[in-house]
Amino acid sequence: MVLGLSVGGWLGESAQALKPIGTLFVNAIKMLIVPLVFCSLVVGVTAMEDTAKMGRIGIKTLALYLATTTIAITLGLLFGYVVQPGSGISLVAQQPVGNQETPSLINTIVALIPQNPVESMARGDILQIIIFALALGISLSLTGEKGKPAIAVFTSLAEAMYKLTELVMKCAPYGVFGLMAWLAGTYGVDVLLPLLKVIVAVYIATLLHLYGFYGFCLKALGKVSPLRFFKVVFDAQMIAFTTSSSAGTLPMSLHCSRRLGASASTSCFILPLGATINMDGTALYQGVTALFIAQAYGIDLSTADYLTIIATATLASIGTAGIPGGGLIMLTLVLTTVGLPVEGVALIAGIDRILDMARTTVNITGDIMVNILVSKSEDELDIEVFDGVKKQDTTT
Repeated sequence: MVLGLSVGGWLGESAQALKPIGTLFVNAIKMLIVPLVFCSLVVGVTAMEDTAKMGRIGIKTLALYLATTTIAITLGLLFGYVVQPGSGISLVAQQPVGNQETPSLINTIVALIPQNPVESMARGDILQIIIFALALGISLSLTGEKGKPAIAVFTSLAEAMYKLTELVMKCAPYGVFGLMAWLAGTYGVDVLLPLLKVIVAVYIATLLHLYGFYGFCLKALGKVSPLRFFKVVFDAQMIAFTTSSSAGTLPMSLHCSRRLGASASTSCFILPLGATINMDGTALYQGVTALFIAQAYGIDLSTADYLTIIATATLASIGTAGIPGGGLIMLTLVLTTVGLPVEGVALIAGIDRILDMARTTVNITGDIMVNILVSKSEDELDIEVFDGVKKQDTTT
């Protein structure tokens, strides 16, 4: 990013020649969206075993995950609206964003069901893809033994997409260099100063969601000590902060949950599911950065746009891979849904790693928090272990 800014400032308008490097990176991100979302969703849904207990736990877990994610994206939008990180920037979208008439609520609901899923994938209609993936995942789970080969295929494809995402994100420094050089050469280096406001807004919102909202949930819903909880999960938070990977932190998340008294059976079901579908930090980050990009390009969002961002970020969090850079891909999805310029991702890509550290910490903390709440509701939380009165066997 620094090198791109320096080269762009030195070359001026000539830095336009470096833009294709960034464009290739953005195109590679777009390439990942549909297969990554689809495969991750199917695998996440089929992870719920078809038993009465797992069904009950699955419903509770999914409800809590979606509820906390909705709160997170709303908090992100609130901070983006109050802080106004994109104010004072005057960028021009490469392709004009049309002001389309907002469809009615009933038409929006009807449009969620794809008439042709393949056509929806080709068009990139993410909400329709999400609905189809959820339906297919549930159907495969209900099919039983005959559905297992297909589940294995989707699991393999999902792993391949995670690896492909990892490979694409290794190209991020080159893409960021090209995009930053183009931006600095076209608009000047001063355009990036407001990025500090984005970082501050995301981190403050992160701390509020972590210790305010999660602490409230533990105390009010779980009737357990938030201080004890945050003391035990600190190890997992540090791994998440340094690796920026929910999936990579999963072993420590399991270990911390066992130290808090959650049973192995519930932890091994809820936490891997959370690493796939619970992305509170990512949703919060998308709220702040989406408003930043809208403000940077001088685009006014309507109430319907805000509601669309909330719905899209909440549903898309189910398909966000728990790997570094997954949130940046989902940001592209949110921007596309409300008609914001996708090239705005270039502004965020340079600081995405800094933001990724904070949002991943929120993601894994939310996973463990939901595990504790569900375990408590199922009488599978050892309160004496949670309070530190006796030790728990942490082998899982």
